[in-house]
Amino acid sequence: MGKLLSKTLLIFIIITFASNLKGEKITGFSAEGYDSHVELRWAKIKKETNVKYSIYASVDNGKTYIKRGETTEELYLDFVTDLGKNISLKYQIKVIQNNKTVATSKEINTKIRDFSDDELLEMVQKYTFRYFWDFAEPKSGMSHERTKSKHGNIVTVGGSGFGVMAVIVGVERGFITRKEGIKRLLKVTNFLKNTDRYHGMWSHWYSGETLKTYPFSKYDDGGDIVESSFMAQGLLTALQYFTKNTVEEKNLRNEIQYLWETMEWDFYTNGQNILFWHWSPNFGWKKQHGIRGYNECLITYVLAASSATHSISAAPYHKGWMGKSDDTFLNYQTYYNISLPLGPKHQLGGPLFFEHYSYLGLDPRALSDKYANYWEQVRRHTLINRAYCIDNPKKHKGYGENFWGLTACDKVPKGYKAHAPGERDLGTVAPTAAISSIPYTPEESISALKNFYRNYGKVLFGEYGFYDAINLSYEGTPDEQVRKNYIGIDQGPIIIMIENYRTGLLWKYFMKNLDVHKGLKKLGFKTIKTKK
Repeated sequence: MGKLLSKTLLIFIIITFASNLKGEKITGFSAEGYDSHVELRWAKIKKETNVKYSIYASVDNGKTYIKRGETTEELYLDFVTDLGKNISLKYQIKVIQNNKTVATSKEINTKIRDFSDDELLEMVQKYTFRYFWDFAEPKSGMSHERTKSKHGNIVTVGGSGFGVMAVIVGVERGFITRKEGIKRLLKVTNFLKNTDRYHGMWSHWYSGETLKTYPFSKYDDGGDIVESSFMAQGLLTALQYFTKNTVEEKNLRNEIQYLWETMEWDFYTNGQNILFWHWSPNFGWKKQHGIRGYNECLITYVLAASSATHSISAAPYHKGWMGKSDDTFLNYQTYYNISLPLGPKHQLGGPLFFEHYSYLGLDPRALSDKYANYWEQVRRHTLINRAYCIDNPKKHKGYGENFWGLTACDKVPKGYKAHAPGERDLGTVAPTAAISSIPYTPEESISALKNFYRNYGKVLFGEYGFYDAINLSYEGTPDEQVRKNYIGIDQGPIIIMIENYRTGLLWKYFMKNLDVHKGLKKLGFKTIKTKK
C-alpha cells in the first residue's frame, strides 16, 4: 500500500510539473547573426523545473524547420555554414519536459553575412571579453583561473592582471561604460589591498570563497613575483588610462599607486644577483626558483628595476636573467632560414607565450638592449613556430599554414603542458598562440583565426570565444578533440593583443609610465624605430 501511494504521488508530481509549464512563454528570445554563426539567447523557464530546449532553424522563411541542436542552457551558438553563406534564417525554440513539448517560442529572424577582418577581430574581442566580465568572481572582481577547475572556485593573480587590461579594452570598445569599468577595477584593487600579501606580492591563486591564499603547490603558498608582475603590468596601464579628474578615477589612481609602491621587488633577490620566483611565510626560499631567461618573465625584471620604492639594481638582470647564457637564453641559431636572437635552442625558441605575457604592455616595436632587438625576437620566434607546424615533422593531423600555434595550454584529452617544437609537440594547437601573435604576424594570424572560426568553430568556439585547445590527431569525435575549457592566461592575450594590433592601446598607456622608462634605462634598454 505504501509503495503504491509513493508511486501515485510521484506520478502526480510529474503531471503537476508538466501542467505547470503549459502555456509558459519563452521570453527574452534574441538571435544575433555573425559571420558563420548565430547566437541565440532567452530567459530561463521556471528554475525549479528540469527542462531542455530544442533549437530549430528555417532557411525558407518558416515553411520548413530543421532541428539544430538541444541544450539545457539559455544560450546556443548555431554554426550554420552547412546551410549556406550570407543567408537569412528564422528560428524557433521548443521547451521539452518529460519528452513532451510544453512551450514554443515565437519565430525570430536574423541573417549571417561575410565579416570583414576588422569585424571578425571585434567579434573575437567581444566574446573573449565576456570571460573577464561575465565570468569574473563576484566578490573580488578578480578573474577565475579557468572555467572548469578541479580546485573549485579559484581566482588567479596573473590572469586577473590580464583581466584589468581587458577591462580597459572593454571601455575603449564600448562593451561597457567607463563608469562600469572603474567600478569593477576599484573592486579588484580593494581585494588586492586587503588580501594576503607577501612583502607586497600576491599569491598565484586565491580562494574565491575565502579571498585568501590558495596554495598553488606544496611549497608555493606565498608570494609569486611573476604572477604579481603580470598584475602590476595591468595596474600601471590602468593608472595611465584612467586620468580623468573625477572622484572615482582619482581613487583608482591612488589605490594603484599605493599597491605599486608597496611591492617589495628588492626583497625577492634574497641578497643575490637574481630574482627569485617564490617566497613562502612557512617555507621561506625553499623552492629556490631563480628566474633565468629567456621566457615569459622579462616584464618581471623590467618592473623590478622600475620601482620607485623597492627597486633592484641592473645586476640581477645581467647576471641572473641572462645567467650563463646557455641553451636557454642567447640563441642565434637559424631555423627555417630565420635567425632567432633568444630562447631555448632545443625548443626552437620555446612556447609562444614567451612572446605574449611580457609584451601585453611592454611595447616590443621600440625596444632593444645588448642582447636583442625585441621586435625581431617576437616576430621571428612566431614565424619559426608557424614554420615548424607547416613542416610538421611528427605528421600531426591538421597542422599547416592556417593551423598552427604551440604554447602552454590544456592537453587533449586531459592535462596541461607548455607545448613547443620538438619533444613537447604533442599535436595540440592552441588558438591563443596564433591569434595573440597578431601584432607580429597579422596576415598569418588572421588566416589562422578565420580557419579556427569558420572551419572548426562548431566545436572550437563558445560563449567566451575560442576554447583552449584542439588536437585533430586524437582518436575521438570532433567534440572530444577539443578541450572545451577557458583559461584566464590564455584568454587575456587574445583580447589584449588584438587591440594592440588594431590601435596599440595597451602599449601606448603602459609605456607612458615614467617609472617604467627609468627602469628600462637602468637595465640598458634603448628605444629604436621599428616599423610595425
